[in-house]
Amino acid sequence: MHEFVFFYPKGHEAHFEQGHPERPERIEAMCQALEGAGWWNAYPHLEAKELSLDFLAQVHSRNYLDFLQTACQRGAHLDMDTYTTRASWNLALKAAGGAVSVAEAVWEGKARRGFALTRPPGHHATRGRGMGFCLLNNIAITAEYLLSQPMENGQNPDRLAIVDLDLHHGNGTQDIFWDRSDVFYISTHQSPHYPGSGALEERGAGDGLGYTANFPMPPFTGDRGFSATMDELILPLLERYDPQMVLVSYGFDPHWRDPLGHLMLSAAAYGDLIRRLVRLVDDRCQGRIVIFLEGGYDLQAAQACAQAVTAALLGADWQDPLGPSPQPEGTNWQGMLLKAHQIWEV
Repeated sequence: MHEFVFFYPKGHEAHFEQGHPERPERIEAMCQALEGAGWWNAYPHLEAKELSLDFLAQVHSRNYLDFLQTACQRGAHLDMDTYTTRASWNLALKAAGGAVSVAEAVWEGKARRGFALTRPPGHHATRGRGMGFCLLNNIAITAEYLLSQPMENGQNPDRLAIVDLDLHHGNGTQDIFWDRSDVFYISTHQSPHYPGSGALEERGAGDGLGYTANFPMPPFTGDRGFSATMDELILPLLERYDPQMVLVSYGFDPHWRDPLGHLMLSAAAYGDLIRRLVRLVDDRCQGRIVIFLEGGYDLQAAQACAQAVTAALLGADWQDPLGPSPQPEGTNWQGMLLKAHQIWEV
């Protein structure tokens, strides 16, 4: 078994628009930081698994997949914020396939942990629409693959958890698993903020009622608010659900340096959140945890957070070169925490 595996999206620089915050430098900054820490070349880099359109249509509508292919052929925008190039369709397929390869390796016991540097990102892509810089929903595709496709070890999970720690609510992932109980979706995100979803009261529907948990964080929540939310809400809910594997949507945009948000999280605190998830999966899930890249737009934050979460997955010591936010933390998150306790009875 490998201690760790990566996925790197070769050729991703062809998905690019001048002046756009979702740019190739995000990936390259993280790679440089991981190489500087001695981790990037120390572990295998997996190739993307080929995914059929028939399988992708289990996650995204066939109409959307056809629309996305056509948009990419033309290099058209999906909306004001979400661009494509002629290379974007193949790169989106690679990102989703790379995410699947890493998670499959961890599920089947070929690797202990994994980190997929998925680009283009995915968690805003709904069943029928790409948005928020996202084309295909990498983490949702991965979860569906693990649940439904034949595994080499002959076993599929039937309880997965997705923990979304991006600045923005993963409305696409929520949409895809809204009425299902085989995936428990948990999100922390700045509120109010794009895309405007992810209220405390959004908890799923039908068979999925109670399998979506949203914790909208007010601006300036900072390290203490995130720590309390993890310890008092996320970990108890995961223990109650008892997942067989945890998938993490990792955006480094909650960091205090990020230009698009104001959650004021430090890289050290982000790493601590992952360490707590690691302790849970070691106790409950045979250590199975994989991280998938979503957003984040400051390159120094990218480097620090990439090192922080990788160190957490490896159980390695690490020092935060950027330190805590220079702005004071707020306390408005305490009201959200109290209401969430009442809703979830934890």
